[in-house]
Amino acid sequence: MALLTLSDVTVRFGERKGVRTALDSVDLEVDEHEIVCVLGPSGSGKSTLLRVVAGLQLLDGGRVSLDGADQAGVPVHRRGVGLMFQDHQLFPQRDVGGNVAFGPRMHGMSRDEQSTRVEELLDLVGLPGAGRRAVAALSGGEQQRVALARALAPRPRLLMLDEPLGQLDRSLRERLVVELRLLFGRLGTTVLAVTHDQGEAFALADRVVVMRDGRIAQTGAPLDVWQRPASAFVARFLGFDNVVGATVTGETADTVWGKIPVPAGSPQGERMLLVRPGGVRPAAPGEPAGGGLRCTVEARTFRGSRVAVLLRPEGAPTLEAECGLHEAPAEGASVEVAFRSEDVVVLAADDSGKR
Repeated sequence: MALLTLSDVTVRFGERKGVRTALDSVDLEVDEHEIVCVLGPSGSGKSTLLRVVAGLQLLDGGRVSLDGADQAGVPVHRRGVGLMFQDHQLFPQRDVGGNVAFGPRMHGMSRDEQSTRVEELLDLVGLPGAGRRAVAALSGGEQQRVALARALAPRPRLLMLDEPLGQLDRSLRERLVVELRLLFGRLGTTVLAVTHDQGEAFALADRVVVMRDGRIAQTGAPLDVWQRPASAFVARFLGFDNVVGATVTGETADTVWGKIPVPAGSPQGERMLLVRPGGVRPAAPGEPAGGGLRCTVEARTFRGSRVAVLLRPEGAPTLEAECGLHEAPAEGASVEVAFRSEDVVVLAADDSGKR
């Protein structure tokens, strides 16, 4: 059952010729106990969407409902939502316990209830016994945990996160995102988060929503969106560069890279084509020529146990391949390239972002 429903939500900024539509008739539902992450580039409308749900941004059209109740005219503090910002916004004059206890105190909890709730949440976020510490003495990761505990303290029916891990270094982000998902699962928290970091969203979410120019470009389970981007825009936003125009006939696509096999049942005609790097296969040294696309290896980038190989075909855009450590051809080598149909996705022809 949907806890949060956005129906035809529209927000515009500016006046007359300077009007910009930040949200354009957006429809979205978030189910109870679901974790939804909204992704998109700067200016796509994701932060405006969060502010609309929180009651910090007025609507120019549409409706926001929580538990079926229209939130029009309901002030921020009456909505029963928690909001955690990228920059923490902790109270510097209060210690850790005072920050976490702020929400329960404002909701009329007794001192004993506040104390119990603070201890419980500091244990949950991995800061047991830290209630007397000054927030200025905490590391960035510790401040993030305190901000999370403070947002959870009033038991919000919906927790909203605005770039929650954006200021942390990569290793700490990767560790915390796993901890957050486990924590939200234990608490049964309903979460709506916005981020520009695809890895963070895909690790945290039950469902991802990709936005473009104030509209939803695609929504679905992380694996579904990753495996089958709905458009060239989504594919490129997710970091895939091997996207070109194609004419699909049967199980073959005619492209600037030559003929590429596509999965059976693919849409036909003029399309856009995504070839995942793992589906670009340079011939191994000594492997006999098979009439594939001839390329020169322009660069190699090590990525853990894999190597990203940038290939330059003659008279065509570059291709990115992904190879094992012992399979990657040397820079400057001339190789033939074959394509695997299971790593090819046929996309829509029109990628203008219009419905």
